[in-house]
Amino acid sequence: MSGYWRRLVRRLTSDVAELDADDLSRKAEAVGAVKACDCKSGEEVTVLGRLRSVELSPKDAAATLEAELYDGTEGVTLVWLGRRRIAGIEPGRTIKARGRIAVRDGRKVLYNPYYELQNAS
Repeated sequence: MSGYWRRLVRRLTSDVAELDADDLSRKAEAVGAVKACDCKSGEEVTVLGRLRSVELSPKDAAATLEAELYDGTEGVTLVWLGRRRIAGIEPGRTIKARGRIAVRDGRKVLYNPYYELQNAS
C-alpha cells in the first residue's frame, strides 16, 4: 500500500483524540520543541502543546496559576508563582513554553516558564 493510502486509511480508522495528539506532536517537532515524554528532570527544554486546564489558586493561598500543557505524548504542568491570571493563558490555547523541568508528585513541572502564545492554525 502506498504512503498516501496508508495515511488515508489511518485517518479514517483513528479516533479524533489520537489524530489530535499526532497533530500536536508533529507541530512540536516542526518548531524544534522537545516531546514531553522525552524531558528529564533538570533539563532546560522548550515544549509546545495545548493547554488542557488552567487552575487559579484559592483567594486565601499564595498567588499561583497552574496550567496543564499536553503535547500529544504527555502532560507538563506550567506553574507561575505570584500570578493569579495571565491574559491568553486559557484552556484550548496552544503555547510554546521554555524552562527547566522539575518533578513534583511524579509529574513534570516548569516553574515560571517563558512562554509564547501560538496562532490558532
